Amino acid sequence: MDAGETQLSSVKSVDRLFEIIDVLDELDGARVTEVAELLEMPKSTVHGHLSTMHQHGYVVKEGNEYYLSLQFLRLGEHARWRKQAYKLAHEKVSRLAERTDERAQFIIEEHGKGVYVHRETSEHGVETDSNIGESVPLHATAAGKAILSALPVPYADSLIEEIELERFTEHTITDRDELREELQTARDRNYVFNNEESTKGLSAVGVPVLEQSGAVLGAISVSGPTYRMNGDWFTEEIPLILLGTANELELDITFS
Repeated sequence: MDAGETQLSSVKSVDRLFEIIDVLDELDGARVTEVAELLEMPKSTVHGHLSTMHQHGYVVKEGNEYYLSLQFLRLGEHARWRKQAYKLAHEKVSRLAERTDERAQFIIEEHGKGVYVHRETSEHGVETDSNIGESVPLHATAAGKAILSALPVPYADSLIEEIELERFTEHTITDRDELREELQTARDRNYVFNNEESTKGLSAVGVPVLEQSGAVLGAISVSGPTYRMNGDWFTEEIPLILLGTANELELDITFS
């Protein structure tokens, strides 16, 4: 086997490893046979990868089943707090939730998706099944659209062409030209609405957050049940609160 073939084999091995990790996450633990059948891999290959991860502490074994270990939590927490700006955003999200009495979140863009970095829910806020570190669609969330609106237009257009505009409710924008129009409106006013586009009965407002260089750091948003997110509170007051919070956060980032 020459050097090129060896390198290709190593890359394929890494691909298999990540596929196994994803399966353990999706199934919340599995046996070697289950993983092998689902991924159509030899049991010996799956067992070898799981044994290596177990040796390095990245999976735990309970009976005949393997589970992801808390090593992934350690790595995730490191990624979550690696930027000073992410730390500064945490306080702002907490204050937003308290001030609006709803759920507030800070989301960044990675690989064409939005990722929850911080989330706080007030006493009366509505919990959903989105957790820290989980991905959300950019086109169907207020924070996601806020991020798209603040990105350089050529890059935003390339993302719009690449991502699948999956429909989640009857209000989800699935037409690329319509999404571009929505983003232009967001650029003009610097905030964007989510009118039950990701979850029926849930509405939100999002505002982008920029770094000192002008690059997009992420977006903050406030979400709540549609029956509360209406009138001037939804269309005027929450946007002003978010714009003020984003301004404060950007200043904190600049002078931190």
